Amino acid sequence: MAQILALVEARLRSALGEPDARAAVTFLGTDRIEVLRFSEGDLVRYATLGMSAHPMTDPTAVVADPLRGPRAELVLTVRAGLAPTDKLLRPLAVLGAAPQVEGLVVAPGASLDVGEPLWDGAPFTSVLVAEPGGLVEDLELDEPMDPVHFLPLLPMTANEAAWKRVHGAAALQERWLSHGTDLRDPLRTAVPLD
Repeated sequence: MAQILALVEARLRSALGEPDARAAVTFLGTDRIEVLRFSEGDLVRYATLGMSAHPMTDPTAVVADPLRGPRAELVLTVRAGLAPTDKLLRPLAVLGAAPQVEGLVVAPGASLDVGEPLWDGAPFTSVLVAEPGGLVEDLELDEPMDPVHFLPLLPMTANEAAWKRVHGAAALQERWLSHGTDLRDPLRTAVPLD
C-alpha cells in the first residue's frame, strides 16, 4: 500500500508540481486520506492521496479482491482567491474515503454528494466525476493490479445535480460547454437548465 501511494504522489508531483499544503483525515475504520494542494498561477488544485491504496470493490461482491479492481484518486481545480476553497479539504477527504466507508465504486459520470457546501458559502454540495487522462495521466501498476485513474471533479449546484439525474452526465457536460460555463469559478451560478 505504501509503495502504491508513493508512486501516486510522484505522479501527482510530476504533473502538478510541488504541493504547497497537505492535510490528512482518518475516519473510523478506514485508512488515512490525505488532500494535497497545488497552486499554479491563478489556479488551485486539490488532489486526494490514499483512495487508490486499495481497489474499489462492488458492494455486492461476496469477497473483496485485494489486488484487482478499479483504483482512483480525485482532483478538483478552482480559481484561486475568489472563495475560501481550502475549506473543501475535509469534504474532499470524505469523498476519497467513500469507497472504504460505503463500498462505493467511483467512476466517470457518477455524482458524489457531501450533503453540505464544499466550502463556506459555496453553491455546490456535490460533484460530477469526469473522465480521467487529461490533467494527470493514469498510473500503470504491476499486474494484476488495475491502473490508478486521476478523476477530475466538477462542482455541481443542487439544480444541476437534479437535472443530471434525469438527463445524464453527458447532457449536463454538453450544456456547460454550450453555455461556456467556467467550471473552475468557485462563485459561478447554475447553468440555464430550461
